Amino acid sequence: MSFYLEWKKMKRTGLVPAFFFGGLLAAAVPVLNMTFRSQIYLELDAPPVQILMDANWQMMSMLNILLVTAGACMMYHTEYADNAIQRICTLPAREGRLFFGKSAFLILMCAVILAMEAAGIAFCSFHWFWQSEGLKPLLSEGLQHILFGEFWNGLAAGPWSVLVKSFGYAFLLMLPAVLISLWIASAFRNLWVSLGIGVVCIFTATLLPARNFVLSLFPFAMPFQSFAGTAAETARRFMIAAAAELLVIAAGELLFLKARRSFT
Repeated sequence: MSFYLEWKKMKRTGLVPAFFFGGLLAAAVPVLNMTFRSQIYLELDAPPVQILMDANWQMMSMLNILLVTAGACMMYHTEYADNAIQRICTLPAREGRLFFGKSAFLILMCAVILAMEAAGIAFCSFHWFWQSEGLKPLLSEGLQHILFGEFWNGLAAGPWSVLVKSFGYAFLLMLPAVLISLWIASAFRNLWVSLGIGVVCIFTATLLPARNFVLSLFPFAMPFQSFAGTAAETARRFMIAAAAELLVIAAGELLFLKARRSFT
C-alpha cells in the first residue's frame, strides 16, 4: 500500500519522466562514445562488455548516482513542503513505513534505468563487436536459446552472462547509495541542504582511490565499481559489504526516526 501511495505522489512531481530521460542519457553514453571513437576500442584485446564498461561506466554511474540523489531529495521535499511529516508524527503511524515505501519506489526506478543502460551496452556489443573473433557464434547461441524458450540458458551463454552479472552487480552496489540518500533527505527539511550534502558526497567519492577497498566501501563510491574485469574474490567482498551496509543504514534510519520523534 505504501509503495502504491508513493507511486501516486511521484506521478505528480515529474520524477518518473526525469528518471526515464536520465536513463536514456546514460544509455546513450556508450553509443556516442563508440560512434566517435570506435576504432580505439575495437583494437583492444578484451571481451566486448569489459571494454565498454571500462570505457563508459564511470560517466554512466555518475549520472545514475546524481539521479538517485536528486530523486531522494525531491521525494522528501514533497512531504516537507505540505507538512505531511508533521501530520504523520501526530498519528499512530510509523515514519519507517514511509521511508521503506520511498526506498522501494527509488529502487524500482534504479532497476529501470540500469535495464536501459544494459540495453545500450548490448546494442554496442552487437553493432560494433559483431565480427569480433568468437563473439558472433556465442551471441547466436545465446539468442537461439532465448528464442526457443530456454531463457536462462540463453542468458548463461557467452557474453550474455557477463552483461547480466555486470548490471546485477551494479544494481546491488547502488542500493546503499539509495538508502543513504533517502536518509539524508529525511533528515533535513530544506531541499537544498540535503541536495548539497548529497552532491558533496558524490564528488568526494570521485576523489577516493578506486583501488583502496576500504575507502571504496563509502556508499556513494560503491556504484562506480564495475564487475567486468574485477577479480571474483574482490567482487564477492563488495557484494557482502553492500548487503551489510543495507542492514546498517536501514537500522540507523529507524533509530534516527525514533529519536527524532521522541524529541519533537
